[in-house]
Amino acid sequence: MDAELLRRDMVDSLEHEAKAVVASDAVASAMRTVPREPFVPDDAMPYADRAAERLGTRVLAPSDAARLFEAVAPDPGESVLVVGVGVGYTAAVLAELAGSRYVHAIDIDRRLVYEARSNLRNAGYEKVFVDCADGADGLPSYAPYDHILVEAAAIRPPERLLAQLSETGRLVLPLGSGNQTLTVVGSDGDPRERLGTVAFAPMLVEGEQATTLDRNRTVREEHERSRRAESRANGWEQEWIDWDRR
Repeated sequence: MDAELLRRDMVDSLEHEAKAVVASDAVASAMRTVPREPFVPDDAMPYADRAAERLGTRVLAPSDAARLFEAVAPDPGESVLVVGVGVGYTAAVLAELAGSRYVHAIDIDRRLVYEARSNLRNAGYEKVFVDCADGADGLPSYAPYDHILVEAAAIRPPERLLAQLSETGRLVLPLGSGNQTLTVVGSDGDPRERLGTVAFAPMLVEGEQATTLDRNRTVREEHERSRRAESRANGWEQEWIDWDRR
């Protein structure tokens, strides 16, 4: 079936289901325009309403992504920072809403930064700026932003992100640990809207990426022992690993 027709059907279902998650014409139009194929694995069904996994990160289901788009809802020309860009789908739709040159994105995982750049280029949004940075630090070089979207949970709004908002700017993020609420926060740090429960992975700090070495030496030792035991029939060859020389 034609991909454009599949996108139309996907958005139609999100507009007309019992609890419609797409309410604005702008978000509906953007989601009908942006292809999902560059952002999901080849064996996935890109327009089914379910999440997918790619390079160890989650590509949001269309209904979950739509909730974020409706919460941010930038007007054309408004600046947006996406924290936790993943493989880039969210940034692409926000670029369709605001304009590619107004969307900046960061991720702490350098591998995902390269993947997002490639995917955005393939989808036609190569002007979106994507860089590698700690999410809590934001991207101060291009501040202030009218909107900041954080695709990871935090206990409280990170102060450095609040400082990068314009005076009337809005920070959208999942707040909480076990029980998370999608929350819109003003530049003063006070919640403006609470938009229902969500479930996101917690915001990472440097050293916690899936592709990095464990910072806990004991855990790293055990991982290395298991890896070497699997690769050699005779098992472990040395009692201690000189991590400083690896």
